[in-house]
Amino acid sequence: MADSSSSAAPAGAAKPKAAPKPPNPVFKMMGLPNISFKLPSRNWMIFFTITGSFAGALIYDRREKRRAQQKWSELVAHLAKEPLPVEEMRRRLTVYLAAPPGDGLKVARDHFKEYVKPILTAAALDYTVVEGRREGQVRASTAENIRKLRRRAGEPSTDAHDSSVDEVVLAKRDSIGIHDEPGPKGDLVIGRHAWKEYIRGLHEGWLGPMDAPVPPAEEIPVPEVSEEPIQEIAAGDAPVETPSQSQVQTLETLEKKLVDEKLEEKKDEKKEEEKPSKPTGPKPAYITTAEYSSAQLSPAIPQSFDSSVPIEFPHILGFLNTPIRMYRYLNQRHLAENIGREVAGLVLANSSRPYRDEFFSVDSELSGASADSATDVARGHELQTVLEKEEESWHKSVHKRDDEEQEREWLDDIVLDPRISSRMNTTILSPEDEARSQRIAEHQEYILGEQRPSPVPFWKSMWIKYGYGEDEETIRRKPIIGNLDGEFDA
Repeated sequence: MADSSSSAAPAGAAKPKAAPKPPNPVFKMMGLPNISFKLPSRNWMIFFTITGSFAGALIYDRREKRRAQQKWSELVAHLAKEPLPVEEMRRRLTVYLAAPPGDGLKVARDHFKEYVKPILTAAALDYTVVEGRREGQVRASTAENIRKLRRRAGEPSTDAHDSSVDEVVLAKRDSIGIHDEPGPKGDLVIGRHAWKEYIRGLHEGWLGPMDAPVPPAEEIPVPEVSEEPIQEIAAGDAPVETPSQSQVQTLETLEKKLVDEKLEEKKDEKKEEEKPSKPTGPKPAYITTAEYSSAQLSPAIPQSFDSSVPIEFPHILGFLNTPIRMYRYLNQRHLAENIGREVAGLVLANSSRPYRDEFFSVDSELSGASADSATDVARGHELQTVLEKEEESWHKSVHKRDDEEQEREWLDDIVLDPRISSRMNTTILSPEDEARSQRIAEHQEYILGEQRPSPVPFWKSMWIKYGYGEDEETIRRKPIIGNLDGEFDA
């Protein structure tokens, strides 16, 4: 009889693994492997959680961004449907772009195309872009455009001014009888750095002289004359040695070489003068900020300027600022909402207000203030404080000054003259337009004079997008042509 203890499994031995579940006969007949559904491992769960959260946040932000842009585009789209007479040109806005501090102009262009241009395109408005690649170019362009207006108004100027292509086109349009569409115009200034140059250019154009200031003449160094007396050789002194013929020949050859070298140097100087000098930077300012109060105002200045709207342009550089850049990358919907409201207000131009001085209350803002102190403290003019937070994100290399006496548009504080600042105003969205934009966002209203089209199913939109069909609007616009068989037979 066998021992019962030997047939039993040892107490500490592991239990044998269960046999794998037989595959589904349907999968087996299709040639598919046995798929076992189970939870992923810990590392895969961490990976899927991080990537899924980032992708979800990105998809949600881009969807809300498109909805915000669509809302503001539909708010102004009725302007594109208005008929325009043949002799009128479309209303034109001016956009001021400048390369952000520490970066190139492409970033500013992309910001304009991403947030501003869709709304201008929906309203079918024309626009002129004033660009600046370096600090001071927007200021110089703004001031030069104002001086051109002053020349057309008849102010005298001695500067040799060549007529540009735009002026020739304007003169031709005036002779034909074409004029601009009546309506308010305006300026869109993108970024704090461009806003500073814009304000400085306005003051320079309307307060500065018409002619460029004469640069200070360079002092020519005068050679010093020695005070030692010249010694004359008396007649009875040592005899003068006469040079030999070989020495005379060597002196003549040296003189010829010197003359040839001087002629070559003069030719090189003439060639360098004939070459057009490349502009190294913007033109210097015609007037300084300290001369604003004593400057004479131009007689051609209007009672009020076109509305100006500053557009926020958040831009930050640096590897250590990656969390801030990531946060802004995932929250572009808020930027699209704010910029869309400002641009739509300028396009509609139904309500405007002047820039004002800002104040804050001592009792609410300051702690421990004395009882005899003023109740309100001046905080600064709105023109000086608008978009001021963007300066904190500028690169540290921009804040370095090479010369303390040299004026810097980006670093210097904005200096205002009351004769200029009192004529500036900005547009705001009226309460009626704000309420209509809310109804458009809730799909209760559509473009003025139109009904919202019925929603298109996803499969149908994809079918139309990839060229297998046409939407109902395109089919409705197609001309209906009857049967032309036999129409052209002789």
